[in-house]
Amino acid sequence: MYISRVEIDRYNRRKVRDLTHVGAYHAWVEESFPSELEQSIRTRKLWRIDRIQGKDYLIIVSKEKPNFQKLEKYGVVGSSQTKDYQHFLNNIKTGCRMNFRVVLNPVISITSPDKSKRGVVKPHVTIKHQMDFLVKQSEKNGFSLVGESFSIVERGYEVFQKPEKPIRLSKVVYEGTLTVSDDTLFKKMLTEGVGKKKAYGFGLMTVVPLEE
Repeated sequence: MYISRVEIDRYNRRKVRDLTHVGAYHAWVEESFPSELEQSIRTRKLWRIDRIQGKDYLIIVSKEKPNFQKLEKYGVVGSSQTKDYQHFLNNIKTGCRMNFRVVLNPVISITSPDKSKRGVVKPHVTIKHQMDFLVKQSEKNGFSLVGESFSIVERGYEVFQKPEKPIRLSKVVYEGTLTVSDDTLFKKMLTEGVGKKKAYGFGLMTVVPLEE
């Protein structure tokens, strides 16, 4: 596994004019792995956009290394970086405390009374429901949250442009401190993501161990 990042070249209008919705970012991520496209293979990739010290970065977790030339299609030339993520994952143990950041699409599936119809997926819109959503996700993804150990630092929507009409995806950014309760489940979550819409910039959690 690898974790990579590239600074988005926001000052180059020619470069970023296509980056108007999350579908365009998804395409950029996929194009950054040309060998997979050539073989018609699509492995899972997690990604999100982070603002770090006043600059925007595309962050990707993937099984293979991205092609830097393709990764810098909309990025600052020479800003691409890739690190071996597996070594970091191997050092995570049950009981570890970590600071975390994750961007999620908090939704709820409502079952239809009519068994012949599909249920409806609706976004959580209140802060309480959005906070509860992460707690429920923690229970099945190998980590625990206690009291006021985390908070919502950003709420809003991302647009996914479809031919018929644009779709607004609820976006919530969480930060805080967690404790690893099951390292196997936790490592799986870090590499496979959490929640819905992973292809569109949701579900990637990044963590930094706390020094005890």
